[in-house]
Amino acid sequence: MTRQLLKFFLLALGTLAPAWAQAVEIRFEPVAPNVYAFVGETGQRSFDNEGLNANIGLVVTRDGALLIDSGASFQGAKQIAQAVRQITPQPIKWVINTGGQDHRWLGNGYFIEHGAQVFAHADAKADMLARGPFHLAGLKETLKERLDGTEPTLPTTFLTGNDETLKLGGMDIEIKHRGGGHTPGDVVVWLPAQQILFSGDVVYVDRLLGIFPFSNTRHWVESFELIESLQPHRIVPGHGQVCDLSRAQADTGSYLRALRAHMAKAVADMEGLSTAIQSFDASPYMRLLNAADLHPGNASRTYLELERE
Repeated sequence: MTRQLLKFFLLALGTLAPAWAQAVEIRFEPVAPNVYAFVGETGQRSFDNEGLNANIGLVVTRDGALLIDSGASFQGAKQIAQAVRQITPQPIKWVINTGGQDHRWLGNGYFIEHGAQVFAHADAKADMLARGPFHLAGLKETLKERLDGTEPTLPTTFLTGNDETLKLGGMDIEIKHRGGGHTPGDVVVWLPAQQILFSGDVVYVDRLLGIFPFSNTRHWVESFELIESLQPHRIVPGHGQVCDLSRAQADTGSYLRALRAHMAKAVADMEGLSTAIQSFDASPYMRLLNAADLHPGNASRTYLELERE
């Protein structure tokens, strides 16, 4: 692994920024009857937060508990399981990985060891295999001994359709994929009876989203349009506080659309990359955490993506 490549993946993991020295407390808060969310820190991964700077979902059914994402490590997954036991005595029978980012799936090994069936979209598989070692290298710098026992463990079941319905504990759980976004395997998890959506990394609020070489902004917009068509009552985003659709549009949808439209015009007008980045008005989004650090790279990679299109 080259020094430059490792530096990039550390940035993608968020480990180059200063750590927030706060001890993690995993607590699931109610979103709707039998539906809960743990809202992780919006800052970067740190030793104290165990890499859990993302949101985790919990759905309690008559036959067992469903977890949305498994955390960033084996030890973190164990703490997630302990937090679930504060909500329900039901065993965690199912886990859905909403994408290929580390805190979405590196806890899989713990839950599989305890008998859970783990689902993800098939488009996540190659991404998980390719970036798993980089995830571990980056997290080792931050989590140190708290990463011990963690091995990249693939889901037990890969789904291939754009729209899949799982019947779990008497509930319909819909998993929808529109080509990914932040990562190729990004899915949203829709609870039609409750009108609750777990967006994974398709929606960021309170902090700016990150666009990386493994991201695809065209598919990301398509995934966001799907969310808009569902008109969810509440959204548990990948990062940030539980919100409504208008907040998701303000913090994610608006930014993605504005960035793509600007860069498409810049490419069509044969405007240079540097000029295109500088001419984009990012001021409406500078209120979001990490915006100053992430926006220049987001703009550059969106321009290059539009050039390829």
